[in-house]
Amino acid sequence: MYRPTAKGYFSGCGGMEIGLMQAGIRMIQSMDLDKEATTCMTQNQHYFSHTVLTADIKDLTVKEQPKTDIIVGTYPCTKYSTAADINGTRTGDDLFLHFFRHIAIEQPEVYIVENVPGMRKFPVVMEAMTQLPDYFLNIFCPVNASKWLPQHRKRLILVGTRRPCFLSEPAQTITPSIMDILEPEPNIILPDYVVSRIRGDYRDKPIIVDPDDPQAIAPTCVAHYSKDQGTRMIVDRRSPYGLRPFTIREYARLQGFPDDFYFPEKLSSYRLIGNAVAVPMGRWIGQEAMKYFN
Repeated sequence: MYRPTAKGYFSGCGGMEIGLMQAGIRMIQSMDLDKEATTCMTQNQHYFSHTVLTADIKDLTVKEQPKTDIIVGTYPCTKYSTAADINGTRTGDDLFLHFFRHIAIEQPEVYIVENVPGMRKFPVVMEAMTQLPDYFLNIFCPVNASKWLPQHRKRLILVGTRRPCFLSEPAQTITPSIMDILEPEPNIILPDYVVSRIRGDYRDKPIIVDPDDPQAIAPTCVAHYSKDQGTRMIVDRRSPYGLRPFTIREYARLQGFPDDFYFPEKLSSYRLIGNAVAVPMGRWIGQEAMKYFN
């Protein structure tokens, strides 16, 4: 069986890459501008034995990068999201053009884009990603991480291939429950602002997830959980107020990260996890790519 090679741009802490490797794809290089994200990858060398670059794609020429069968782009989605409308920042940015530049010049056999469904509202972005000559497209939107995990997380997946190919929608799997992802003895920390939100001092109440409900599902893991853990909480009778935030390990499990993937016990790990691609979503994309190459 042929194992195609791939490189990732905007890799974050590597959720997409882990999924692709689980499917059998050989990662050659991962890249992100965020030093904390790339440090996290290098601290997990049992997954990332390949090259990990801390770099800005705007500064990279295409020809200096190793040529691969697949190029993956999970460029930042903040300005494509509905939430960005609150501050009037939903304008897109130029990062997609730099990813487009790498695809257009290298012309890999396959390119993969992962982003929020709101990307469709940007016609210039969609034109760049869907009108490349000599590529056939499969677009899936929305793909919900709830097919694999107890988390609502809708994404747009776009796959361009040099040959016509029908890729399959992800099938619903038997997902773990919220109870399954909880730590047996969590370290319960309730900052003052979290207590204030529980008491109703904030306009927005927390989203509460009850693990005793077998149908319970968590809201989307978001990066700003690192700054406000009061937005979504789990029912826990051991906590003084009957509620507590998700732990870092629980948050990682909601995204499908294996338990042997190391995250530092600090608040910024929530940001890395929230920005990541859900690992099983990457695995599904990788499995479809493996079918294409074989």
